[in-house]
Amino acid sequence: MATELLALQFMPAKVLRVSIPDGQVQTLLDDAGDGPDGIVVDSRTAYWTTMGAPVIDPDTPGEAGYDFSARNGGVHGWSLDGGPRRDVVPSGAMTTGKQLTSDGAGTLYWSDREGHRVSRARVDGSGLTDLVVNPAEDKIMGECVGVAVDPVRGYLYWTQKGPAKGGKGRIFRAGLEIPPGQSAENRTDVEVLWSGLPEPIDLHLDGDWLYWTDRGAEPAGNTLNRAPVPPPGEAGQAPEILTDGFEEAIGLAVDGEEGIAYVSDLHGHIRAVPLPGGPAAGQEPREIVVLPYPLTGLCLLRN
Repeated sequence: MATELLALQFMPAKVLRVSIPDGQVQTLLDDAGDGPDGIVVDSRTAYWTTMGAPVIDPDTPGEAGYDFSARNGGVHGWSLDGGPRRDVVPSGAMTTGKQLTSDGAGTLYWSDREGHRVSRARVDGSGLTDLVVNPAEDKIMGECVGVAVDPVRGYLYWTQKGPAKGGKGRIFRAGLEIPPGQSAENRTDVEVLWSGLPEPIDLHLDGDWLYWTDRGAEPAGNTLNRAPVPPPGEAGQAPEILTDGFEEAIGLAVDGEEGIAYVSDLHGHIRAVPLPGGPAAGQEPREIVVLPYPLTGLCLLRN
């Protein structure tokens, strides 16, 4: 049973430990780097991505004024038992690190938004490989954000959110291995499972269900969604909105055993959402914590 979460505070950049029962917050790491976004735990080590330092246009308000195209994102690791922070991939190896996940066997997978790709590496940094690379000319439509893996069935899932509040978001699936004779740039096994979504962000695969946050325009945006994973070659069913009302929903962690999903947003909220058919079904979502800083990635911290 998970009683704690790890959460990333985007600014000032920190790794936080959050108690699920009472919302108590402890800072584990004071300097998480420039723009921390995705986090996962593998063998008592926390790994997280950073988006890197943007070039800021003072004449353009909001996120539109932040240019993250410099190749200065990263993947970092820190033992929960203490010690120094380390870089998993070398500086300059990626552009904008977004959601991060693990196969539970020592391999990390992440989306690189402005890099237009999904990549992986071993936790020691070896085996750095691009699995999907979208053409630069696709611009914002080719930007990858969320990622999930199914090592048992051998599948990779990822989101491409499209323009902000644009209603052009998509969720894709491909094999965990590139087909023989092909490359990350020209794979023929890529499937579009959902399209026309408001703005899908982080993914979580739990059994036969795929969950995702969406920070797009209401009413279908700023929501937590789920849908059954479709059979190979078939498109996904219309998603079920589990709850709404988030303020720029980003991070997602699902505890399938307890039947609860946890969602963070850029306005500092972490909310617990009971799942249909689970032990907590029928209960109302509850606020675990509200912080005065934006929150991004989430993961469960199991005993």
